[in-house]
Amino acid sequence: MNVAYFISRRISLKAERTFSKLIVRIAIAGVMLSLAVMILSVAIIKGFKTEIQDKVRGFVGDIQIYRYDLNGSFEKSPFIPNDTTINNLNNNKEIAAYYPFATKPAIIVANGQVEGINFKGIDKTYNWDYIKKHLASGSVIDFADNAKSAQQILISDFTAKRLMLKTGDSFIMHFVQNPPRKRKMTIVGIYHIGIENLDKSFVIGDLALIRRLNNWQASETGGIEVRIKDFKLLKPVADDVYSSLELKLRSRSVQESTPEIFTWLSLLDVNTNVILTLMLIVGLINMITALLIMILERTNMIGILKAMGMPNTSMMKIFLYNAIYLVSLGLLLGNILGLGLCYLQQYTHLFKLDQTNYYLDYVPIEVHFTDVLLLNLATILICALVLIIPSMLVSRISPLKAIRFK
Repeated sequence: MNVAYFISRRISLKAERTFSKLIVRIAIAGVMLSLAVMILSVAIIKGFKTEIQDKVRGFVGDIQIYRYDLNGSFEKSPFIPNDTTINNLNNNKEIAAYYPFATKPAIIVANGQVEGINFKGIDKTYNWDYIKKHLASGSVIDFADNAKSAQQILISDFTAKRLMLKTGDSFIMHFVQNPPRKRKMTIVGIYHIGIENLDKSFVIGDLALIRRLNNWQASETGGIEVRIKDFKLLKPVADDVYSSLELKLRSRSVQESTPEIFTWLSLLDVNTNVILTLMLIVGLINMITALLIMILERTNMIGILKAMGMPNTSMMKIFLYNAIYLVSLGLLLGNILGLGLCYLQQYTHLFKLDQTNYYLDYVPIEVHFTDVLLLNLATILICALVLIIPSMLVSRISPLKAIRFK
């Protein structure tokens, strides 16, 4: 057996420590807390980004195709996509689904209150999975009966509270056009997205109603929403969709249509890097301190081993092995603590947030074992490299002075 490793095990597991005992425990606790905080930080940031992205993507799609014009309002000019555009969308393997939509400004009058809103019209091809997850009450629009579906509408919980409305209530909606048109609408469902810009700005209804109000043809639409399979491929897929469009059409990704949200999310990566750096520094300082104290406490042993002919490199290995053992123990406890808290929050939503400020009412968690593994490997590698410096102190200790040291 390697002599340095054997002695390291003896002083790690068997020997009674005096002064260094408390310091070593503090060092292990420091590594444990540092790793736990790093795991939690990465899991929370990734979970937060995924939840917010899914909220925005679910409502506005990943890519929007619209007619190119100088119209800066939500109500876009109508168009009929040609066969080339439709074929390109159908043949793109990265596209999960697409569907037509249109928006039209309107004013809701109910219970003596007035609220400006954008009416988003969709048809029977719309994927309701996302909205169903966020329904506070009621159901989605039933397109089986065209006459009834034109009068059905979904509003946000934000709008419902402002206008004192609930599922099943009816109200008059005034559509902004010349001349103004009004329709009686019935609330079939109330949803709660949690992003104020979306909740207060939109209601969801039948695209056929907008077509009738604007005198559009049955195949005309204000835009096409595209959902892709892998959000990580958003940019190349968006570029591919844009390059294959006919000349009169343009497209933009969700990152371009809601830049304020995605810019904010990108800044969270900076916070993560700062936290990871600070936690690594805390763990390293604790381990360096513990290693120096262990060397100081074992000065007599160092002197005896040197007098017996042990080289400096073997002496350094004794304390490096000991330090790596302590780091590994701290990592084990840190993984237990960090992952334990992650799964506790993931399944119980114990820790809450103010949804007004954070768009979520709980702290989201997204654990990837690749991230956990990389954090463990990076911590133990950096600690091993940095701890070489204090371990070199043993080479400067004189055997005679070390044996006489008390």
